[in-house]
Amino acid sequence: MNITKVFWYAIIVCIAIVLWGSFFPEHLNQITALATVFIYNHFGWFYMFVIVAMIMFSVFLMFSRFGQIKLGKENDEPEFSLPAWFAMLFSAGMGIGLMFFTTAETISHAFISAPNAEPGSDEAIIEAFQYTSFHWGFHGWGLYGIVALILAYFKFHKEAPGLISATLEPLFGKKMMRGTVGKIVDTLAVFATIVGVASTLGFGSAQINSGLTFLFNAPQAFWFQLIILASATALFILSAWSGLGKGIKYLSSTNMWLAAALVFTLFIIGPSTYILNMFTTTIGNYFGNFIQMSFDLKPVHAERRQWLNDWTIFYWAWWISWAPFVGMFIARVSKGRTIRQFIAGVLLAPTIVTFIFFAVFGVSAINIEQHGIAKLSDLATETVTFGMFEHYPLGTILSIVTIFLIAIFFITSADSATFVLGMFTTGGELNPSNIVKIIWGLTLSVIAAIVMYSGGIDGFQNMLIVAALPFSFIIICMAISFYKTAKEEVSK
Repeated sequence: MNITKVFWYAIIVCIAIVLWGSFFPEHLNQITALATVFIYNHFGWFYMFVIVAMIMFSVFLMFSRFGQIKLGKENDEPEFSLPAWFAMLFSAGMGIGLMFFTTAETISHAFISAPNAEPGSDEAIIEAFQYTSFHWGFHGWGLYGIVALILAYFKFHKEAPGLISATLEPLFGKKMMRGTVGKIVDTLAVFATIVGVASTLGFGSAQINSGLTFLFNAPQAFWFQLIILASATALFILSAWSGLGKGIKYLSSTNMWLAAALVFTLFIIGPSTYILNMFTTTIGNYFGNFIQMSFDLKPVHAERRQWLNDWTIFYWAWWISWAPFVGMFIARVSKGRTIRQFIAGVLLAPTIVTFIFFAVFGVSAINIEQHGIAKLSDLATETVTFGMFEHYPLGTILSIVTIFLIAIFFITSADSATFVLGMFTTGGELNPSNIVKIIWGLTLSVIAAIVMYSGGIDGFQNMLIVAALPFSFIIICMAISFYKTAKEEVSK
């Protein structure tokens, strides 16, 4: 068990943050909120450029001579089949987020606070789908794809340690990256992963609790969420113990099939023609306004700029913060694929599935509020999906399947996180020991429990946004380092 200094640095930071959030949650929220507002107002433009640059770099690599480079040695073959690979990268990347936001975000943009139009208007409804696709489409997956590609290239093609710092060695040298500076870089990656996943576990517990309350009148209380969290912790630790090729692979494949069945069923019993029409229109609006949305910062409209800060800039910072965790996991399961195959898979497939998710769930929810059947916009974020199902045939069955699906996404996200944290804190080992994974699994759950208990989730989310700023510079350096190294290789 090769535990490095990064492990202890990260544990110390986690303890300090947990104590701060437990005893002084209001102070934590206040300080981090001020930092977040400063970053939104002064670095929103920078986040925009970073995200767009990663998409452009992805497209360039896919169609350039670099596309032939294999993420591994010449004779390496992919470790996982295409369906299993896609299921794992999607489950680790955005699975649980989609289950949480597909209905709630669309309803919010359409009826509560629209980006440009009057809430409740036809224009606001059209915009709701345009912007959800914008937030969850190419921009997030382009970023994940580049970070994952660079990590996979250095780990499997150049046989470097599986660490963020190792990808920067061609740019800054081994001495710096294997010293204190490198340890700081890797600790930042661990910290971003812990805070991001712990917040997500809190979301997941709340949504499962909400679903059980909606269906079976289960108590909506901290102690009940704690039972949910403890049960999920036991399951994802068991999954982590069984290994990458068994636990995560099988769970990811299971939840993709379940998600497909859920989406198909809702499409059939829901407003099918409306869904198809909106899906088609959204694709046109998304690509037709892609450039404008990617660079629009509302510089002369304070109210609309606030909406942009709350949603678009928040998402860009969120994706940047999650990039080390999701990127490393995608890299780990992508050995043996060429850069062209890799980018095509990571950039295109999840984006298409995301569009389908939002069209089916979002239109089904909006259809209910449009026709005055129910006011879903009055429901809590974690309850909107279950409130929607109530007004369709098979609603109870769909709700039960959704709870089960959220639980599996919950487990796969946490399972993937323990695996990645194990890699980051054992010098980049491809198969970190079960003891290390269990330690991180318990740490994630304890932090999630404290976050739920103290009500300090806003502070933890703000810390994630703050962590995105330094990490955005790291991602830029990673891209430059990769290009420098790969260019030297193809020029030989």
